[in-house]
Formats: sequence, structure tokens, C-alpha cells
Amino acid sequence: MVLLVILVVVLVVFLVMSFAGRNTARGHQATQLADAKADARRLIERLGGQVYNLTGTDQASKQALADAGERLNAAGSQIDQASTVAQAHLAKETALEGLYYVRAARTVMGIDPGPPVPELDGQRSAGRVSEDRTVDFDGRRVQASPMPSPQTPNYYPGGRVAGRPVPAGWYSEPWWKTALVAGAWGVGSALLFDTLFHGMSGVGYDAAGFEGGYGSGYDDGFAAGQDYQAGYDQSGYDNGGYDQGGYDQGGYDQSGWDGGGFDGGGGFDGGDWGGGGFDGSF
Repeated sequence: MVLLVILVVVLVVFLVMSFAGRNTARGHQATQLADAKADARRLIERLGGQVYNLTGTDQASKQALADAGERLNAAGSQIDQASTVAQAHLAKETALEGLYYVRAARTVMGIDPGPPVPELDGQRSAGRVSEDRTVDFDGRRVQASPMPSPQTPNYYPGGRVAGRPVPAGWYSEPWWKTALVAGAWGVGSALLFDTLFHGMSGVGYDAAGFEGGYGSGYDDGFAAGQDYQAGYDQSGYDNGGYDQGGYDQGGYDQSGWDGGGFDGGGGFDGGDWGGGGFDGSF
């Protein structure tokens, strides 16, 4: 009888401790998620204020601001749906990418680019466009440059799109944008990458590296740990752009943006690919 009582007591203590441990773990996870979402929202609000208050003065700056608006829409959608720390991190990365677009636009317009923006996942390893390059591919002319121009008005800050590296630079067309929206690269993307960047210093990737999702200086483990693209809803990404009217002039209202479209005056038009990328180190 005494042994039975002891066993019952031990079982009760074990159950109580297990329950308390689970509650503690859940509380810790909830705190981590809340902190991650707050961190992402801070950057989303910062991005929203920039998009609302800036107007492009030329094709390159207008396109960069249109892309920043699209990233704002995507980040807002992602943070609203985020239920894990990783998903909140993706929303943060999307907002950071938008802030790089804003910095590019401000630099083109001769405005102080503002405070530095934290490095994006995979940005350093993706490299950057280090020279002007023009190639004929699939019946069209594709250009890349370290600087904006009427021929290369589309910017990309560098990083990973659908698990593949895209170097920072200015481009004649946003050749990465289909993969950004769909979450997967199309047929021929590796060939375009190799044709455009073969032998370019500062990039360091070949078609095989692009197809494999990494290049020199980027190991598989880090790539797997940092690739948050798969499984996330990109519904906030609107090719039409961003609607400035979706903001409350009295302050930034997260619920107020309208994915309907930001008329960047040079926004992305699915029928007219005008591309770019930029050296993220301005």
C-alpha cells in the first residue's frame, strides 16, 4: 500500500512538472514570436513612411519606389499571416528589401540615403554587378550595370530569390521577378544567369552554382537555414504597384494600405520588362 501511494505521488509530481514545462515552453515561444513580429512591424512602418513621403523624379527612382511599395504590400501580408518566428523573419526581410529600394531611389535623386539598412540574407554571397554587361538572350537584349541609367532603370539590392542568388545591381529588366512572385525559377533561368554574369568579378557564380542555389562562400547548411521563401504566401506582392491613398496622413496605419497599386510612374508592367539591380553598398 505504501509503495502504491509513493508511485501515485511520483506520477502526480511528474505530470505537474511536465504540464508546467510545456506551459513554460509555450510561453517562451509566444514571447519569441511576439518579439519577432514587433521587430518586423517596426521596419514595415519605417518602410511605409518612406514610400508615402517620397516621389520619384526619373525612371529609375520611380521604379525603385514602385518596387518598394510592392515589398511593403508583401511584408504586410506576411506579418498578418505569421504564426512562427521564421515567418515573422521573412516579413522583416521583405521590409528590409523595400528599404534598400528606398535607399536606391533616394541616392538616384541625390537625397541622403538615410541610416544604413541591415544586410539581407544571402546578400553578401550573391555578390554585385561590377561592370556594364549586355547580352542577347531568348530574342531580347538584357543589360546589367553597377549604376542606374535609362537602359538599366530596375534595381535589385542583392540576395536570394526562391533559393537562388541574384547579384545587386541595376538591370534592363527584372528577370528575377517571376521567381519572386511564383516562388520558383522558370526554364532557362540558369542559362540567363550564366550568360549575363559569366566571368564577372564580384559575382563569383556560374550556372551550376545558380542552379544549385549557392556559390563561392555560401555553404549548404547556411543556405538551408536561411531560405525562408518556400511555403510563404506572396499574395501581398502586387505587380500593379502600391496605392499611396492607402495611408492615413495622420500617421502610418498598418491596416490602411491598399494592395491595389502604387503608380510609381514606372512601375513594373508584366508586359514590358524593364529591369535592374543595384550595388547595395551605397
